[in-house]
Amino acid sequence: MAPLLLGSITPINNGASCAGVRLLVIVRAARVYLYGIPVHILVVAMETVSVNKFRDNLKKLVEQSVSRHEPIRVSRRSGQDFVVMSAEDWEREQETLYVLQNSSLMRQLAESAKTHAERKGYTPTKEQMDEITGI
Repeated sequence: MAPLLLGSITPINNGASCAGVRLLVIVRAARVYLYGIPVHILVVAMETVSVNKFRDNLKKLVEQSVSRHEPIRVSRRSGQDFVVMSAEDWEREQETLYVLQNSSLMRQLAESAKTHAERKGYTPTKEQMDEITGI
């Protein structure tokens, strides 16, 4: 498995100060395979704000997280950090985790990817395609 590289950077905002804002950057440096399915290079960036900045900008930060589909990490001095994300994004993450943890589904995906790559998969007739697409 490829090494996981972690880092923290402070974004540059046209020379303006970005006090209290950090990005957590996670980069997987090489291709990984799960059940024979290639998983491409993964880059995740998460904005981190203090709990005080989060409280002062609650509406703006929640709207930002929902509209950009990006989670926001909120740091607390005297406790564990927490993450804010939209319900839609959380549900999608839960579904992805379920599929990744289900070996039967992962084998089905691997077999489907293999037959697709080999161009040996099932090809519906024109009538079936019309029915599927609703034409």
